[in-house]
Amino acid sequence: MSTPPKPVTAPHAGATRSANLYRVAIVGAATLKGKEVAEVLNDRNFPALDVKLLDDDESLGQLEAMGDEVTFIQNLRAEQFERVDFTFFASDQHCTRKNWGTARRAGSAIVDLSYALEEDESAALRSTWIERELGQAVQVDLQPGPAVTAHPAAIVLGLLILRAQKAGEVKRVVATIFEPASEHGQRGMDELHQQTVNLLSFQQLPKAVFDTQVAFNMVTRYGDKSTPPLESVERRVLKHYQRVVGERAPKPSLLMVQAPIFHGHAFSIYLEMEQPVALGDLSQVLTGEHVTITRLAEDSPSNVNAAGQGEILLSVGSDANHENGCWLWAAADNLRIVASTAVECAETMAATRPRGKIQ
Repeated sequence: MSTPPKPVTAPHAGATRSANLYRVAIVGAATLKGKEVAEVLNDRNFPALDVKLLDDDESLGQLEAMGDEVTFIQNLRAEQFERVDFTFFASDQHCTRKNWGTARRAGSAIVDLSYALEEDESAALRSTWIERELGQAVQVDLQPGPAVTAHPAAIVLGLLILRAQKAGEVKRVVATIFEPASEHGQRGMDELHQQTVNLLSFQQLPKAVFDTQVAFNMVTRYGDKSTPPLESVERRVLKHYQRVVGERAPKPSLLMVQAPIFHGHAFSIYLEMEQPVALGDLSQVLTGEHVTITRLAEDSPSNVNAAGQGEILLSVGSDANHENGCWLWAAADNLRIVASTAVECAETMAATRPRGKIQ
């Protein structure tokens, strides 16, 4: 069970105002993303004096552990946003669109993990990992617009391709992304689990989320009644990639595959270089912050090994038929990446909050 953050006296090194203690709200605290945000806030020692866990009626009153204590999820009401410095929207898009304006008018900075505000003119789509890789300075706005976290698959692709270019010019990128059920929240996880159980007992399959069989199966499209369709997820990844990377790296050809896995993205990435590149040189430029090259078979990139880690697990290989070709096999915890991005966005926005006092 995720543990909401404890009060602390000093922030992580990434926070810009060490004298401040902030009030935080997590909308969608019972969702997979909401629980992960609470855990990352705790892990990074975010300077939170108070954390409100908010959600809809379905999880109202649900208990969550806070160290040795227990707190409960409160009802989502306008007055809950009073004197809140940062609000993380980890619920569905409808909930974000309905409530983010209320939180902003109350004076809260907004971090959107639901992608509901990705096209809002006042919002900024952000990947702190890519910003650091490109050496981009974050502009401090006294009244910042919402920060929308980039899709975790776009972040992984962007970081790896940007680094690969340091070994030589990348002529072409072809990527297959294996989508986990957790990208559809708890409902997606539950449906995959129930489909698996029902298949083994020869019972009818539930299809409310995917509208097709995903257990023991891999598909490139969902049923017609599924929302959102897998094609729209593919378009979002490409759009987010282009917006955070810009013209600094080639656009990949991309195929999204729904895999029968509960958690974590897996990536098969083919790089065609302009000139042959030694695998050792490529591995060296890829390794660094957020990327770990695995050497041992038991540590190889997999959804299981990546779970709970804030690192991209990676292995590098050559192509048997093309001397300029290289293969990357990667795995990453999708929920951890998006939650880490959200909390780092809040840390960079801390300069907009009052110094040395609570709102």
